[in-house]
Amino acid sequence: MSAETIKKASAVYFTLLREKVIDENSEHFQAYFVPEVRQTVLLLADESGTYIIESPKRIQLVVQPTGSVFATNFTHMKEKHKQIETKKHFHLISVVIMAFLASIDRNQAAKIRTKREGISYYALERQVNDVIMNWDAILKAKPAFGEEEKIDMKDVVTTWKYMEVDTDDYGAKKANRRTRIGLIASAMRVLETEELIAILDRDDIPKAIPKQELFERIEYLYHDYDRYEMLKELMKNEEGEHAENPSN
Repeated sequence: MSAETIKKASAVYFTLLREKVIDENSEHFQAYFVPEVRQTVLLLADESGTYIIESPKRIQLVVQPTGSVFATNFTHMKEKHKQIETKKHFHLISVVIMAFLASIDRNQAAKIRTKREGISYYALERQVNDVIMNWDAILKAKPAFGEEEKIDMKDVVTTWKYMEVDTDDYGAKKANRRTRIGLIASAMRVLETEELIAILDRDDIPKAIPKQELFERIEYLYHDYDRYEMLKELMKNEEGEHAENPSN
């Protein structure tokens, strides 16, 4: 391994650490696919507990869920995302994000529609409510529901049920994180901070537009995790997919 290879590989890897994504227009994108450089970058990623997602037009760096020097625990999440105040908020935001991912990780037609039209916060609120009301019904018959999946279903369900849907006058700056729409806004800001979605119409009826990077993470990374598929399965409710247009 030459000094020049190490230099190029380091430039690629540390650019990924800083920017998370390198697209086809970057000089580092071309450098990465030189076999010796790619092998070195993959070695750096493996040693630090990170993972490279390769696609035709970009490469991404993500953190492995365990064993990474960059692993993010609840305390670090709270410091990075001020809207996550308690573990209860963390769990609820995780449910909202998972519902969002489940809604876009469907057939090709659904992916095309959500990339074009996005999903409004109000449509996402209805979807999360459908899921949690279904969990509530299951809990009444099976009080231990969620224990196997290590999710405090009772706390999630109770907290959500007693949250107001929204304030009378919604605006991005006025959204109360203790309302359902405010909680959804907080969850979407987490994805926006990671540059995985774009948010439109913030002061009217905001909607989240998933970026191609998010679809690539789902396809090349999340589908390999049993935990993701298990949580996605939990998002399904007895009535099937929402009949309404998710952009409304």
